[in-house]
Amino acid sequence: METSPTPEDELVVWNGLHQYNEGHVPAAGDTAFVVFLRNDDGVIHGGVLARAGRGWLHISSLWVEASLRGQGYGTQLMAVAEAEGRRRGCHSAYLDTFSFQAPDFYTHCGYEVFGVLEAFPEGYQRFFMRKSLQAG
Repeated sequence: METSPTPEDELVVWNGLHQYNEGHVPAAGDTAFVVFLRNDDGVIHGGVLARAGRGWLHISSLWVEASLRGQGYGTQLMAVAEAEGRRRGCHSAYLDTFSFQAPDFYTHCGYEVFGVLEAFPEGYQRFFMRKSLQAG
């Protein structure tokens, strides 16, 4: 066991796994994108980091500055990201969030829980959520 691997050594494992996966489910066309919430001066006050591919939109991060929360900006950011996912051919979206973050917000946005890790970390839960991006 090694506790301090070099980035180059970690890359050997990532590249090996990537090569194996490509033989089964090619990632050609997988693309990352970002949706920012900016003020008139271009300062970022929120955003969504996402990746579209293999028919799925992955919302990896959503953040809105604390002073702007509860004003609909998060919902708008999610709607733009989901629309872009649809444009890129995604039929569904998925994400994960902690119990101290925003599971109720994502439920409000139409996501449903499909898995929960209890005590992750102790005293909290980690929710895995999904949503259909197809009409109806």
